[in-house]
Amino acid sequence: MVEEAFNSEEDKLSKINSAGLINITIENLWKDCYTAMSSGDFLKWNRKLDAIWLILGGEKNAPEDKFNEIDLSLYEMGSLSASKVGFNSLPDGWNEKRNKQYLKLRQKSLFLRRLQNNQGKGTAYADEDEDDF
Repeated sequence: MVEEAFNSEEDKLSKINSAGLINITIENLWKDCYTAMSSGDFLKWNRKLDAIWLILGGEKNAPEDKFNEIDLSLYEMGSLSASKVGFNSLPDGWNEKRNKQYLKLRQKSLFLRRLQNNQGKGTAYADEDEDDF
């Protein structure tokens, strides 16, 4: 009797609606990531990527060790900048540090985008029920 309550059509509809809302949330986070990336706000970019990970990392078999490896190497580079600094007042080594952080954030972004696609929540999706036309 309890099993019947969890197999109702309303329960299935709720799961479909939830999946749609999750995809909308992820897409909005990606938009924020691109805005932060293009404005040079590495701190915001990283926080948005972490929010995406919290959604995607909840799935079974999410490669948490790989994500943690990328994250640890990023944090070992030092604090991320939340604001832009004028080019005339850059401290020594700052550009090199920022370039390395940028590349690591880009790697983290690609890792999450590929994970999203592998989970069927991204742009790369194939439905076995559909014909290839």
